[in-house]
Amino acid sequence: MAALDLQEQEQIDALKAWWKDNGNFVLGALLAVVVAMGGWRGWQHYQGKQASEAVTLYAGFSAQLESGDAKRVNDAAAAMMEKYASTAYATYAALLAAQANEQTGDAARAKAQLQWVINNTAEDTLKDVARLRLAAVLLDEKNYAEALKLLEAKHPATFDGLYADLRGDVLGAQGKVAEARSAYKLAYEKIDSRSLHHNFIQMKMDDLGVAQ
Repeated sequence: MAALDLQEQEQIDALKAWWKDNGNFVLGALLAVVVAMGGWRGWQHYQGKQASEAVTLYAGFSAQLESGDAKRVNDAAAAMMEKYASTAYATYAALLAAQANEQTGDAARAKAQLQWVINNTAEDTLKDVARLRLAAVLLDEKNYAEALKLLEAKHPATFDGLYADLRGDVLGAQGKVAEARSAYKLAYEKIDSRSLHHNFIQMKMDDLGVAQ
């Protein structure tokens, strides 16, 4: 790589520091979009007494989520997962509760909720979101083998970039530089070039000395 001047290096260092603290924001944003879209579809298609009760309970969960009280959030999510496991709203509650638990450092509870989604949801898109979130938690715990196992799961082409990017993070953490480079190059090709995420992948590729 060409030598960087001081200003460029400072900008890169600042981006790296920000990424270290906020690296999961992409998946979190994806989760929010998927849940919002799925919730709207669910609202359009839900019928019957159980559906009405599930919607009411989910509204209560949403209120607890806004409160920021971890116990109330988890209790409300658990009620959804137990009573209305077959509904999409239980999946949304589990995903959002898991995200809240990640933010507060309760990795064990977050992992259990994400695994519940993988095992129970009928929506493949939400299952892929849960796999990515769980793999990110496992990466933070340095459980690289289990993280890679999750990332080997079949998924639609629209998720290729996200899976490849996270695989690159895991491989890089293991010191497998050549394999990490290949994963990042695939992610770079698959992620929308107009997105901020694309720029972060470029940064990680530069850090490994990956040529375009």
